[in-house]
Amino acid sequence: RSPSGEMVQLSNVVSIEETVAPKELKRFNQLRSVTISANLNPGFALGDGIAALKAAAANALPGTVRTDLAGQSREFRSSGQSLVVVFLLALAFIYLVLAAQFESFRDPIIIMLTVPLSMTGALMALYFTGSTINVYSQIGLITLVGLITKHGILIVEFANQRQEAGQGRLEAVIEAATLRLRPILMTTGAMVFGAVPLAIATGAGAESRSQIGWVIVGGMTLGTLLTLFVVPMAYTFIGRVHNLHARTEGAPSTADLAPR
Repeated sequence: RSPSGEMVQLSNVVSIEETVAPKELKRFNQLRSVTISANLNPGFALGDGIAALKAAAANALPGTVRTDLAGQSREFRSSGQSLVVVFLLALAFIYLVLAAQFESFRDPIIIMLTVPLSMTGALMALYFTGSTINVYSQIGLITLVGLITKHGILIVEFANQRQEAGQGRLEAVIEAATLRLRPILMTTGAMVFGAVPLAIATGAGAESRSQIGWVIVGGMTLGTLLTLFVVPMAYTFIGRVHNLHARTEGAPSTADLAPR
């Protein structure tokens, strides 16, 4: 109404313009947000999609806009970070247990050399099968750490026993690798043949199971073959370095003792 009380047309006081606006305002972490959903093309993993999205957001969005993940992508990021911590804790825990078992800080180092050897085989298996490093393959890698270190334990423990019986270092480790070959191959065969059904599985959920299976198959196969050569060489080399260091400090020679 005008000051005189007469009716006034709405077009005289306001201008109307049609625009496009969202029908609702969504919020994420108490901030206004826009949800972007996407599907992965064949051959690309979830980690690749997240990396591509971050790169696109950095180029297209201004500095006042912040991005975050939700749903499966958020779970993937959080679980991936936690599994890295679990993997490092597993290595530290195994090393401390071996140090207590052998009463030595050098013998566990020799045994732990089997871990990178098996990891090489596991990564090669993932590469040739077209798989990626994800939550399931990382679980397989953690499992592989406990399996492959058993081979090094068998060789080092028997070699120490032979040296305590008066045998030389080189002869002891050669005999240990020879006599422990059968149980090592039995352990490897049991794990590899047991993991083959997981690796070639089909049906619902087969993708996750197959990656765990391929990690165990590849890691145990290549890790076992290399362990039979690398562990005896490391055992002999570290023992020689220890004895040389002991002689330079004026300590009695420990040529016939296990490396400690």
